[in-house]
Amino acid sequence: MSRIKSAFDRLNAEGRKALIPFITAGDPDAALTLPLMHALVEAGADVIELGVPFSDPMADGPTIQRASERALAKGMTLRKVLQLVSAFRTENDKTPVVLMGYANPIEAMGLEKFAEKAAQSGVDGVLVVDYPPEEAATFGAAMKAHGMDPIFLLAPTSNAGRIAQVAEIASGYVYYVSLAGVTGSGALNVDAVAERLPLIREKTGLPVGVGFGIRDAATAARIAAFADAVVVGSRIIEEIEKSTAETACANVKALVSDIRRGVDEVKK
Repeated sequence: MSRIKSAFDRLNAEGRKALIPFITAGDPDAALTLPLMHALVEAGADVIELGVPFSDPMADGPTIQRASERALAKGMTLRKVLQLVSAFRTENDKTPVVLMGYANPIEAMGLEKFAEKAAQSGVDGVLVVDYPPEEAATFGAAMKAHGMDPIFLLAPTSNAGRIAQVAEIASGYVYYVSLAGVTGSGALNVDAVAERLPLIREKTGLPVGVGFGIRDAATAARIAAFADAVVVGSRIIEEIEKSTAETACANVKALVSDIRRGVDEVKK
């Protein structure tokens, strides 16, 4: 059984919802990524989404774009991201790690080689923003052949047919983008998200995580009332941006711990 499924099964048995924080590998530098990952776990992360920096992150707003730029300027690469996951696994063999990024670095390495190295590193799932389900059969098969979950985005504009396509390939969980736009943009309409999830659940039995626009414990609690997981990214990157290297881990831990309390206000 995958770490991701084990995590959701455990949470389901406990009547709790998952918290999935996102950070960009190598932001602000590689030396801080591992301490930040461990801080996320200490704060209550159930799954970590680790961003693979890319020069043209089309789904990301200015905040995560800046994180990618900082990481790339410090020399972060896909190979180094996998090395970071390997190092994380020497101390933590329980918390699932999902890589989130774009197709170009994977294609440059080669899909099969990437799948093999990612599995060896201890990666549990991979979300590639620009692999649409219509073109992702090979990607999905490669991930599953190496014991990893292919994870896909769904949006407010995704119709029933598109949701069904994703449901055929995806495993682990599906990530519902709460608004039409890039990360960190717009005002979150919680009621609109709540109305959308029943259609997704008609098509898949996978857990549904909701992200984009969740910035505090109160909003996380409202989302957790109907979602299986709450995903938080841009707000954490902002906390890293305004911190020093000495204070970043403590500040991120305090922020994520507060959001964890909000998520835990909701019981299944």
